[in-house]
Amino acid sequence: MSHDPPVPPAEEKPVRAHRWLPRLTLPGCWGALLLACLSFTPSLLPRGGVLQGLIAGISAAIGYGLGLVAAVVWRAFADRDARVPSRRSWLVLIVCAVVLFGLSFGLGQYWQHEIRRLMGVTEYNVLTAVACPFVAALVFLLLLFVGRGLRALYHRAADLLGRWIGRRAARVVGWIVVVGLAWAAFSGLLLSGFVNASNEAFSLRDTETPEGVQQPTSALRSGGPGSSVPWDSLGREGRAFAGSGPTAKEIGAFTHRTAEEPIRAYAGLATSDDTETRAARAVADLERAGGFQRENLLVMTTTGSGWIDPAAVDSFEYLGNGDAATVAIQYSYLPSWMSYLVDQSKAREAGRDLFDAVYDKWSKLPQGERPRLFVAGESLGSFGGETAFSGEADLRNRTAGTVFAGPPNFNTLFREFSDHRDAGSPEIEPVYRDGRTVRFTDDPTTGIPPADRPWDGPRVLYLMHPSDPIVWWSPKLALTEPDWIGERPGSDVLEAMVWIPFVTFWQVTADLPFSTGVPDGHGHTYKAAYVDAWNDIMRPEGFTAQDLNELKDIVSPRN
Repeated sequence: MSHDPPVPPAEEKPVRAHRWLPRLTLPGCWGALLLACLSFTPSLLPRGGVLQGLIAGISAAIGYGLGLVAAVVWRAFADRDARVPSRRSWLVLIVCAVVLFGLSFGLGQYWQHEIRRLMGVTEYNVLTAVACPFVAALVFLLLLFVGRGLRALYHRAADLLGRWIGRRAARVVGWIVVVGLAWAAFSGLLLSGFVNASNEAFSLRDTETPEGVQQPTSALRSGGPGSSVPWDSLGREGRAFAGSGPTAKEIGAFTHRTAEEPIRAYAGLATSDDTETRAARAVADLERAGGFQRENLLVMTTTGSGWIDPAAVDSFEYLGNGDAATVAIQYSYLPSWMSYLVDQSKAREAGRDLFDAVYDKWSKLPQGERPRLFVAGESLGSFGGETAFSGEADLRNRTAGTVFAGPPNFNTLFREFSDHRDAGSPEIEPVYRDGRTVRFTDDPTTGIPPADRPWDGPRVLYLMHPSDPIVWWSPKLALTEPDWIGERPGSDVLEAMVWIPFVTFWQVTADLPFSTGVPDGHGHTYKAAYVDAWNDIMRPEGFTAQDLNELKDIVSPRN
């Protein structure tokens, strides 16, 4: 009686329905389906269909890779070889994909509607919503082809290295070579090339003057008569800053008092190649205009392109009855969200050098003749503004008050204050050392906690919306759940938002470029809040709640 030899277990062979599609494995497809469906869960801001498709495609590619890894680990613990999936297994996957993806897509549309309702956003594009699954599939396939290309490159490198070294060593070295080449190509060619091209494009834009802005005829403005900083050197945003703002007449009409003409000093990138020299030029122009003789002096750190939110400075000038001076410098051509990623060191230098230059002049004045010295910055400007100070005591001792709006999550002092907040206070509105100097709020009109504790001496206020991705984005989101997601959500964030490894990171990352595309009071849009913020920090006399509401309509007109 003869016996047939045992048939060895078949290796799992990826399948493909069409020649133009990549070979797919069942565990990878399950992982891709799971993360793609989870990507429809809500994030901080409303998302259009194309953006949602991008997030779903990236999430699916990550899920595919995780599915492959999970299958390998499972087979290792089960001590068995891969098996060829049956047609029934693929049929179950297809049915589940249709049902689960359709359900997730429908829930996603509902959640997006709820987010838009919370923020008062009325725009909705049906066509982009319909395009979402197709964008997701395209992105997934593209990333899959890239991954397969890197794997083929690895095999090729390992085979070549295997001619001179052992096979195990060849595999390790092969992976190192491929990873190194991929990183070099991304950072050295793609990223650097993108940044350089952007710098060239935005440097040309920097030579333009915004529509409606004219060179000032007042000697109290940089670029005006007698200014040591030429108008052409201010850059686009510098010209917008120096050539606009409320006049003494407009301020007096609001305060019902005789007002002064505010002073605005600025130095653009074309003023000097060196940040320290640029700061010195701006401070010299400030001194020439009489800025150190005003009652209120504001050191403003700009965002990347040199932009200053008009609402921030206008509010300061109105509440100071025009007896105010503001100084700022430009440190980059790039818009805020790009500078946020690549120009952090420049923001740090600009914030430190400008404040030090101002403080050097200010500290040498007779104590009774010094103006009240304030500091402010929004977004990357708050990051730069922080770098001039070592901590809470330094802010208290060297300023009369500070307003930082939309601080990036990597801000050194912001993280110190938030991470060491008093027990029981939430991350979206932390309380630091009983709020004796530093406080946080998303809406100054509702009270700044802790409302029952004294807030004497110089005050430091952080404005931060619960829905602002600039405030909450961090690489740690990929693998670590932050406190702010596990806590009770803010007023404009859905309770349905949960932390999902990898998925939440890409969702919040995708929110970054669109953080200012929502109505005031949400996302990274801070305008009317500056009125109440400066009222709390400057503590001017004679303004009622009705006056403040009137000023909000002036600095942030409602459409």
